[in-house]
Amino acid sequence: MTGAAEATAPHGPGTGDAPPVLALAGVSKSFGAVRALRDVSLELHAGEAHALAGENGAGKSTLVKTLSGVHRPDSGQVLMDGRPVEFHKPADAQRHGVAVIYQEPTMFPDLSVVENIFIGRQPRASLGRIDRAAMHARAAELFTRLGVALDPEQPARGLSIADQQLVEIAKALSRDARVLIMDEPTAALSGNEVARLFTVVRALREQGCAVLFISHRLDEIFELCQRVTTLRDGAWIASEPVAGLTHEALIRRMVGRDLDALYPKLDAATGEVALKVDRLTREGVFTDVSFEVRRGEIVALAGLVGAGRSEVARAVFGVDRWDAGWVEVNGRRLPPASPTAAMSAGVALVPEDRRQQGLVMDQSIERNIGLTGLKGLRRGPVISRAAERDRARDWAIRLQLKFNRLSDAVNVLSGGNQQKVVLAKWLSTRPQVLIIDEPTRGIDVGTKAEVHRVLSELASDGMAVLMISSDLPEVLGMADRVLVMHEGRLVAEIPRAEATEESVMTAAAGRTS
Repeated sequence: MTGAAEATAPHGPGTGDAPPVLALAGVSKSFGAVRALRDVSLELHAGEAHALAGENGAGKSTLVKTLSGVHRPDSGQVLMDGRPVEFHKPADAQRHGVAVIYQEPTMFPDLSVVENIFIGRQPRASLGRIDRAAMHARAAELFTRLGVALDPEQPARGLSIADQQLVEIAKALSRDARVLIMDEPTAALSGNEVARLFTVVRALREQGCAVLFISHRLDEIFELCQRVTTLRDGAWIASEPVAGLTHEALIRRMVGRDLDALYPKLDAATGEVALKVDRLTREGVFTDVSFEVRRGEIVALAGLVGAGRSEVARAVFGVDRWDAGWVEVNGRRLPPASPTAAMSAGVALVPEDRRQQGLVMDQSIERNIGLTGLKGLRRGPVISRAAERDRARDWAIRLQLKFNRLSDAVNVLSGGNQQKVVLAKWLSTRPQVLIIDEPTRGIDVGTKAEVHRVLSELASDGMAVLMISSDLPEVLGMADRVLVMHEGRLVAEIPRAEATEESVMTAAAGRTS
């Protein structure tokens, strides 16, 4: 089998004589000249959580779309209970008990929770009227089965992403789903929300559901799943038990090489203070925040979701106004609420939400990279396309961007390569202070190492880097100092040599060590 040289187990999990609930057998799928899947097999068994691992572009999304009826395989078979089936559309997969829970569910915001669960399938009473009592009773039954407490009459508009996912799971169970495919479900969740979701998944496993779990967070795979299938470049590499597998071995299967330096932190000489924040306050959001970042330093801003880290970054860059305090770059104070002044002073901000705030998704790669430096691309009254392309090509090479053509829309790139375009857009301004919010969220482990390499090299070249991250290993692996926020206040500053998971989390939770 193509690419299976590293396979350590046969395709199936070998869990007794019962056939898998859902399986792929030798499936291939191409889009033009691109072979997205190459002879891939997968088996999902009742009562088992099965992880799907691989870098961006490995074929995970195509596999999910094949299982859920969005794509039909060019060759190979989809099987339910050992029998071949054909899914011509997603509704066919749903009728066979296959449901997909996406990272950000699509709901009807003006309808209630119970109306979203039963949309288009409302139980009827006499004279064809909707039986709301029956809907409520069934919804309560579903939430009891999931072990969660949600108000069926609450409008969907006010739900968190975590609660929206639970509503989607309830909807799937209301359709008698036997297979739940969870595509990056934890990417936008807090630690407590992830724990609650995992409790729900374990309960569903015990009730006989088969779960396919896709996540870039390897710790979650090892915590939740019993087996893992790895794809690389569209080919099946291995299907094996999680027990006995190491993080390093799984990474090796995913990327085809050892990642000796996932956190390639270079030694850098610390220089003058580049960014100084003094008693910065925004009423009701953060209070009395003070810190410095020197040239050659990577300073991490850590804390739990809602601690105010991103809000501080936005205020420093001038996106949001502050009420008290001041920000100084290279000894010069910045006016509040002025991104233009921040950019002129040499500050760049790579935002957390790259799709909504960092990129113009339907514009080209070269246009996105050039957006922050249009003045330098002018030739008379017009923008020089040649200069725009040259700048984009230069940064694409530096950041090892994977693309077909620079004129392609940025929305065709993987998440990791989109992050590189946002980096290129801001690095092309040659900033002295780089503020980067969640630099590796939602990108695969190989690209994560590349982003870390870039940050380390920038600091080594004398740039001051302020990194906001919820990834604790990333914080510990890359930061020279860790600043910890709790409920809008800076509560701890921990040197690299003293930073541990325990010390950071103790401070983030507002407890004294």
